[in-house]
Amino acid sequence: MDKDRQDKERMLAAWLRVTTSVSQVHQLRDLRYNEALICNILMKNEIEHPGRRLTATDLCRESHILKSQMNRTLQCMEEKGIIERQRSTEDRRRVYTRLRPDSVIYERQHDQVLDTVGAIAARVGTDNVDQIVDMLNAISEAAEEVSRQGAGADETGRAAVANA
Repeated sequence: MDKDRQDKERMLAAWLRVTTSVSQVHQLRDLRYNEALICNILMKNEIEHPGRRLTATDLCRESHILKSQMNRTLQCMEEKGIIERQRSTEDRRRVYTRLRPDSVIYERQHDQVLDTVGAIAARVGTDNVDQIVDMLNAISEAAEEVSRQGAGADETGRAAVANA
């Protein structure tokens, strides 16, 4: 096996080990994964952009969740009392979604996740946190680029073409 293939296999093995380990450490109790992801997007939006309202389409764009799955998830979250949706008075087709101020489910679970992340940081060394965050962000950005361009594209974004 050539070095390039070995490197890819090692990266895949490490990626799978991380994702498997994280999912084992953190079993979501109160919220499903997509619900927690949507809550996080809504919470970050409220903090970083006060007054900016998000629609299901905005949430789909941020989370990469399909529209049909998003609508089912939002309906379930509304029934649980986690979010509230409000139809726009200017455009009846637009429905805005926000976290309910009186819902504590997400905050409780978010605190549990932060405790888990803190325990992991303590094990790998808090001196390494900045480096780890930078590397995880770089990996995420690269994965998003590859996803947008397609796996058959080279590093310049051009589709690989077999020589004829």
